[in-house]
Amino acid sequence: MVWLRRTTHYLFIVVVAVNSTLLTINAGDYIFYSDWAWTSFVVFSISQSTMLVVGAIYYMLFTGVPGTATYYATIMTIYTWVAKGAWFALGYPYDFVVTPVWIPSAMLLDLTYWATRRNKHAAIIIGGTLVGLSLPIFNMINLLLVRDPLEMAFEYPRPTLPPYMTPIEPQVGKFYNSPVALGSGAGAVLSVPIAALGAKLNTWTYRWMA
Repeated sequence: MVWLRRTTHYLFIVVVAVNSTLLTINAGDYIFYSDWAWTSFVVFSISQSTMLVVGAIYYMLFTGVPGTATYYATIMTIYTWVAKGAWFALGYPYDFVVTPVWIPSAMLLDLTYWATRRNKHAAIIIGGTLVGLSLPIFNMINLLLVRDPLEMAFEYPRPTLPPYMTPIEPQVGKFYNSPVALGSGAGAVLSVPIAALGAKLNTWTYRWMA
């Protein structure tokens, strides 16, 4: 049954990595940003930090090797860059979809696991918090380096909606003034239980395959 257990593990890893790519395409393109502006940045931050931490901690605890979370984040990054090619084939620029900066946050998770001598609970609590706190900061830096969302939206209007639905004004400052702080705070809180879920999934898989 060892082969079945390992196959289940690797299948879960691939499914989460692919889903993270699809989530990025849906929550990380400029159509979404131009409509919701910083509101979407908070949604984007929460979705990406939780998606990263559930798969990274699952994979890391599966191997028991610090550094595996960074490897997992690298897989997600490569998948997303390849998926961006689909937009490029449709005539959009290659930076139309923003690829999240997962790798530094995953490195913090690995460092927590290594520094606490492979303590699973410390990885869940401390590592999950660090991922949620850091990912919005790295992604904001990432966004500052790409083209303006509204400029992009007007230059490349929606292919599936009529012209009168093209965004006119971004919803900036409607709910709050600090998207990084809100995204980091919410991400830090939510990433811990999601990390615990990833760790628990590891245990459940062993029980199912026993």
